[in-house]
Amino acid sequence: MAVKTTPLTDTQIKALKATSKDKKYFDGGGLFLLVKPTGVKLWRFKYKKPISHKETLLSFGKYPETSLQQARKQRDEARELIKQGIDPQHHKAEQEQRKQEACNNTFYAMAEKWFKFKTEQGLEEQTLKKAWRSLENHVFPYIKDIPINQVTAIKAINALQPLNNNNKYETVKRVCRRINEIMYYAVNMGIIDNNPLAKITDVFNSPKVKNQPTIPPTELPQFMQALAMAKIELQTRCVIEWQLLTLTRPSEAVGAKWEEINLDKKLWSIPAERMKMDRPHNIPLSPQAIKILEIMKSINHKSEFVFPTARPPYNKPMSSQTANMAIKRMGYKDKLVAHGLRALASTALNEQGFNYDVIESALSHVDKNAVRRAYNKAEYEHQKRIMLDWWGDFVEQASQGNVSLSGNRNLKLVNH
Repeated sequence: MAVKTTPLTDTQIKALKATSKDKKYFDGGGLFLLVKPTGVKLWRFKYKKPISHKETLLSFGKYPETSLQQARKQRDEARELIKQGIDPQHHKAEQEQRKQEACNNTFYAMAEKWFKFKTEQGLEEQTLKKAWRSLENHVFPYIKDIPINQVTAIKAINALQPLNNNNKYETVKRVCRRINEIMYYAVNMGIIDNNPLAKITDVFNSPKVKNQPTIPPTELPQFMQALAMAKIELQTRCVIEWQLLTLTRPSEAVGAKWEEINLDKKLWSIPAERMKMDRPHNIPLSPQAIKILEIMKSINHKSEFVFPTARPPYNKPMSSQTANMAIKRMGYKDKLVAHGLRALASTALNEQGFNYDVIESALSHVDKNAVRRAYNKAEYEHQKRIMLDWWGDFVEQASQGNVSLSGNRNLKLVNH
C-alpha cells in the first residue's frame, strides 16, 4: 500500500531547521524540499526519464526565492511533459539555450540576418535599401542593442511615436511591417517563441487613403501621343506601355523576368514573392503586350530581366521610378503617375461594363471572402484574357487618336 504524502505548508517550511545531514521533506507527486546542513532549502523533483525509465532529479531553485506555489507549478508542468514523452531536463536545457541565443541576438543583429535573407531572395536592391534606411532612421536609435527576446510592444511603439505625432501615418505602417518581418524571421529561426509586436499597428492612426494621380480614359489618346513623341529611351516607353497593358504595379512591371513568361500560352506568371499581397498572379498577355516583348527581345542584352538597366552589366531590373520620371517630363506632373495607369484601366473597364470581380482579379486585389477568392482563381483566367485583349485593342486605338467606349466586343462572354 502506497504511503500517503501530506502536502507541505508555508508555515511548516519556514519552521524547518537544519540538521547535521541533508533531509528531505516530500510534498507529493515527486516534489520534495531538501534542507542542507547549512540551512539552504532547495526544491527537487524526482521522476523517471520517459525513454530509459531511470530515476533522476530536476532542480526547481531555492526556497523562498521559489515559493511553494511556484515549485508545485513547475512540478505539474514537468509531469505534463513526461506524459508527452518529453524529458523535463532536456526541455529545460533547450529553453535555457534558446534564452541565451535570444540574449546574444540583439534586434540589430537579427535585422542584419533578415536583410541578408531578403537580399538572397533577389528582391529589388533599391526597395531593400529604402527599407533599411527607414529602420536606421526610425527604429535602430531606440531598440538597436536590445536582445530580440526583450523587444516589447511598448518599446517599439515608443520608437514610432515621433513619426505618428508628425502625422507620418503611411511611414508608421511601412516601418511596422518591416519590424514585424524581422520579428517573425526570429520566430521562424527558433530564436524566440512568438512575436509580441504583431498588433502594434493597431495603436496608431490609420493612414488616409490617398488616390494616385490619374487621367480619365478619354484623355488616353493625348497621353499616348505624348508618349510617342517623348524624348525617352525606347525601353522606358516599352515599360510604360507594358504596365498599362498588364495592369501591374511599377515594381511588378520592371521586375518581369523572361522565365516568368510563357509565350506559347501567352501568359505572364508572377511569383508570390514579387507581389504586394504575397500571392502568385497570372496575367494573360494581349497581342499588344506580346509586341512589347518582341521589341524588348530585339534590344535585350541577354539579361534575365525583360526591362534591365540601361547600362551594363544589365543584371538588374530598371528602377521602378523610371516610368514616373518619364511621365513627369512628358508634362503630366501632378496629373498622372505610373501607378495611376491601373486606375485609368480600371475606370475604362468598369465603364465598359466588364465584371467587377474579373477587373479586381486582373488588378491583383485580394478578395477578403475566402470562397469568392477561390472562385476567382479557378474561374476568372479565361474571362481575364478576353477582357485584357479588349483593353489591348482599346489602348492601340488610343495610340491612333481614337477612343470609344461604345463598343461591346466580347462583353457578353466576359459577363457569363
